[in-house]
This record gives sequence, C-alpha cells and structure tokens, in this order.
Amino acid sequence: QVRLIEAGGGSVQAGDSLRLSCVVSDGTFSRYAMAWFRQPPGNEREFVAGVSWTGGATKYEDSVKGRFTISRDNAKNTVYLQMNSLKPEDTAVYYCTVYDGYYSGGYSIPEVDYWGQGTQVTVSS
Repeated sequence: QVRLIEAGGGSVQAGDSLRLSCVVSDGTFSRYAMAWFRQPPGNEREFVAGVSWTGGATKYEDSVKGRFTISRDNAKNTVYLQMNSLKPEDTAVYYCTVYDGYYSGGYSIPEVDYWGQGTQVTVSS
C-alpha cells in the first residue's frame, strides 16, 4: 500500500509563504504524476497544481498561478508545493495525491489513485 506523508501546513498571515511537502513511501515514485488538491471550509475539494511523472510539465489552477510552484525530487520520493503571497481564500485542507502508471491526463479527482491525509493551511488577514 502506498502511503503519502504530508507536512508543512500551518497558520500564517496574508502575504506570507509556506512550503508543503509530501513523501511517498514507494520506490516507484518516478512513474507517478503528482498533484495537490485543497478543500476550503464548506466547499468541495478542488485541484491546485499538478506535475507530470517526468517533472517536465506542470499545471495550475488559475487563482494560484504566479504564486504557487509545484516541484518534485525523485531522489527523495517527495513532491513540494511552494506557496507565496498567501491569501485568506487559500485557507483549506491541502491534500497530496498520486496518479499511477505514467499518467498524462487532466488531474481529475476520479482518476486519483492515492490520497494523503491532508494538512491544514490557515491564512488570516
């Protein structure tokens, strides 16, 4: 069973930065596309950012473009989400996800193979 261990959430002020990390307990990390989703209070889960299994392609939700950066380190089985210029509307539980099998789709929720436990990010104004 693949396990995803997330870290880096917390409570910050608007304009601050946070970096989330997600370690995948599986030696085949290099074949996984990875993505971050978030679920704001009272809202549905939504896509935030994704990175291809090659690391050569990234995708972002419009509201985070230019502020968030997703990256991966295959040597450490880890994916990161660097979040800059945080806004109160970024407040949510953030989830790390795995898409197995050299995935190259659009990062839809039904296609996720594994979910992390989630980490809370709270941004106050």
